[in-house]
Formats: sequence, structure tokens, C-alpha cells
Amino acid sequence: MKRKNNELARTLMIQGTASDVGKSLLTAAFCRILTEDGYATAPFKSQNMSLNSYVTWDGKEIGRAQGLQADACGILATTDMNPILLKPKKEMVSQVVVHGKPLGDFEARVYREEVLAEAGVIVQDALLRLREAYDVVVLEGAGSPAEINLKDKDIVNMRAAVWADAPVLLVADIDRGGVFASIVGTLELLEPHERDRVRGFIINKFRGDVSLLQPGLDWLEAKTGKPVLGVVPYLPNVGLEDEDSLSLDHAVAADRALFSKASHDGKLDIAVLRLPHISNFTDIDPLRAEEDTSVRFVASKEQWGQPDAVIVPGSKNTVDDLLFLRKSGLAALLDQFMRLGGHVVGICGGYEMFGAALLDPDHTESDLDETPGLGWFPFDVKFAAEKQTERVEGFATLPGMPGEYPVEGYEIHTGEVQWHSHVPLQVYGNTLQSDSASTVRPFLLRRSMAPGEQLQTNEFQAEGCASGDGRVWGTFLHGVLHNDDYRRAWLNRLRLVRGLDGLATGVRVSERREQAFTRLADHIRNNTDIERIKQIIGLSR
Repeated sequence: MKRKNNELARTLMIQGTASDVGKSLLTAAFCRILTEDGYATAPFKSQNMSLNSYVTWDGKEIGRAQGLQADACGILATTDMNPILLKPKKEMVSQVVVHGKPLGDFEARVYREEVLAEAGVIVQDALLRLREAYDVVVLEGAGSPAEINLKDKDIVNMRAAVWADAPVLLVADIDRGGVFASIVGTLELLEPHERDRVRGFIINKFRGDVSLLQPGLDWLEAKTGKPVLGVVPYLPNVGLEDEDSLSLDHAVAADRALFSKASHDGKLDIAVLRLPHISNFTDIDPLRAEEDTSVRFVASKEQWGQPDAVIVPGSKNTVDDLLFLRKSGLAALLDQFMRLGGHVVGICGGYEMFGAALLDPDHTESDLDETPGLGWFPFDVKFAAEKQTERVEGFATLPGMPGEYPVEGYEIHTGEVQWHSHVPLQVYGNTLQSDSASTVRPFLLRRSMAPGEQLQTNEFQAEGCASGDGRVWGTFLHGVLHNDDYRRAWLNRLRLVRGLDGLATGVRVSERREQAFTRLADHIRNNTDIERIKQIIGLSR
């Protein structure tokens, strides 16, 4: 049953007994399932906390999970799908982003006491607009709805469910242990009207024979009077990006085991520096998918090894992360690696570190007016109060490899590059060709892009910076390694250095992502009672 023109969309909310139980991916799965079944569906999360953000088509910043969920629905993401985004900057301080633009930096107590009251109105207005435009809105909660110290000012769990008039499915992660206690304990801490909103449970990440779990499921249903609507087996290698730093920490732990191996089976060894304030770490996801690469996070000198290339990723606090690299000794290893002929990539904050100095007179990112950079390229970076966020397209070349490669991605940064006066003017010219290691050249030529808009000019501007031989390059362009042809050309160049033949093809990111959505949706269909869930939503057969 689709809604009539004068009706608001039906709703469903996915809440969890804790963080990292799988809410985001389950929300994406239900978004894809309902879309496949013919309903115009949209995701919603009133408030998200993440350093892994997504730029909408109109240059606004939202949580990456809601961008992914919009992709699962086959629609363009908007800020109504995540009107409030919190980006941690330092202990107990976050940048508050409202409808895609920074409102300011707030301590946790100040945000809670002074901002949350107004945030509720912003959230309800965004939710209403979505419910007027779609057939179904699938909401995602945050953490647990039973956080007693936070419930009185909640805008993301049960209060959001009330605003949306949404039935709630409570998700628990059995892989953590104590799954029945976590479900019953969560219900016990809810108010009676909140318990009434919980219409069933989904037990996630199950491993083993489900028949052995059945006595527990029967007990749970008898104890609570609510149905178990699915036991979802653990799905390895989902192939969709994470946004939670908890998932990144799991990856770092796995990488320690990988590093302990004597070899990487002949694969390219790509080291990614694990910055304390790492952001948009999904930039390296396509490398993880390539069969000829081994990607690992490096957090200490002891984990350095003998990489074929090193990536310095994005950072929410470039100054503090550069100081961390120096204190840990990783900066010295990185500088030595570069000067001995190593290949180094800097993305956004990592790129900013490659210059002569980081200038922060207004203390936008730190308490320091000036911090020396790595000094590889002749520019300073000055942090501005206003953040630049936009979708970008362009093309890049790679010295030693034929052709030009179309690229697209997005930019999120407050740093502004200021070139030193002695840099040759040809740096700003519309040519990327050079093969001298001592030459400085743009990394790519770029222009802003937006779907459905007529571009006013075809002129491209130089962006980023690269050594003339292409070994070292940096760019503000997040998602640059999601461009299949450029990524394969870069990897093939690393292969040539290793004495390996280049590969003609590799992973096709967009195709792989669509296959991952379909695989995830099928997995959830096969392991949950979808028809009963549709009835709970209020959708007829």
C-alpha cells in the first residue's frame, strides 16, 4: 500500500542494544528491500556522530551512513536525511554541522544544555519533509535507547520514534555475548510507552546452528511478549563502507596479525597511517578490494615494515595528527621513505602536512598559530573559519603511465593552500605533464560538479600537488582512489617498481557496490520475516 498524496510516509525505526551492533547496515538493507519492492524509500538519522562524512550533490556534509543508505534507495542524499552531524575534534569537543554546514565547535555539556533544545525542531522539520516526499522512511537510532543519563534530551532514539510515529525493531549483536540479557535489560530500562513501540527483535551476527539457539528464542518471546523477527547470520566481507571508528579499530587489530606474517603472498603492501583523528578512512576501501594489494593500518614505528606505498589519510585535526606523527617517530620514517624513492600519497589532511607550514591564526584547528609541515612542497596551509564542501570532477595523469584519467570525488576542508612566491607559474598552467622528480606540478585539473545543473564554464583549475615524477602526490579530493582507471594505473606503476607486470583490469567500484547492496538485501530477506515487518510498518502485500 503506497501512501496517498495527502498522507505522510509510513515509518520504521532500527534501534540497537549498543553501538556497532549493525544498525547502519540493517537500515541500508531495509532501504534496498523496500525500494526493490516498489516503495519510494528514504533513510533518516536525526543526529549522527562520525568523522567519516559524505558530501551531498549540492555540497553539504552529512554522515556517511545516510549517504550509503540513500544510495541503497537509488536516490540523491540530502541534509534532511541527517540534519545534525557531530564531528569530534578533541576530548569532549565536537564540531556541530547543521543541514550540512558547520554551526560551531561545542563542548559536550554546552551542546547538551544550549543546542539540543533547538535541535529538536530542526529534526522534526527535516523528518516531516521526508515523510511528505516518500512512501516509507527508515530511521536509524544511535547507540542504545536506554542510556539513562541522556534520555531526558534524546533526539535520536525513542523521542525520534515518537516524532515519526515509528514502530521500532531492536537489534542485538550475539557476537558480543549476553544477547538475551542485553535485549531484556534494554526493555527494562525503557518507559512503558517506549517498550510498546518495540515491535520485535533482530539478533545479528549469528554464527553456528540456529536450532541450538531456539530454546533461547522461545524464552525471549515468552518473557517479553514480542517476536524475534530474524536471526541474521554473520555476513563476512559485506563490501560496503563503514563509518564507525569501532570498525576501524577492528581493522587495525586484524592488520597487526597481517603484519606478523613473513610475506604478503607477492601482493603490493600499502601502509595507511592510523592518525588519532583520522577522517573519511573509506578513501582506501577500493584498495582493500583489489586482489593484488595488501592494505594495513600503521600506528607505530614497529609496524612500519617495507611498504610499497604509504598513504597519509584525512584528518579532523591536522595539526594534532602531525604532532602525533613526529612524537611517534612515524614522521621521520615517512620522510626517509620518501627521500629514498618511496611512493607517498596524502589525502586532504595528509596533503596539508606535505607543505612548509600549517597556519592557524584564528585557532580553527588547534591552539598553535603555526606548525612546521613536512616541507616537501613549497606551500603553506592556512585554516579558515569557513569549510569548503563540494563535489568535484576533473582529470589526472600519472608520469610513466599513458593517458589522462577522469576522476571525481568530493572536498571537505577548511585549509587553504598558499603557494610560495618562488614557485614557477607553470604550476598553475593547464598541463600536468612532467617527468622530473624536482618539478612541482598540479595533481589534477578540476571543476565543481552537480547533477542536473548546467555548468557555466568548461575551465578547469589546478588542484593538489605532485612531484614531477609522480612518486609523491597530495590532493583535497576524497574518493580519488574510487576512480577505477586511475587507481589501477597507480597500482600498476607500483607493480612495475616491484618488477611485476601491470594488470589490465581490477575492481570496478560502482559495480561491486551495487552487487554488495543486492547481496546484503538478499541476506536480510532470507533471514528475517520481511512480510511481518511490512505489516508492522503498515504496508499490505
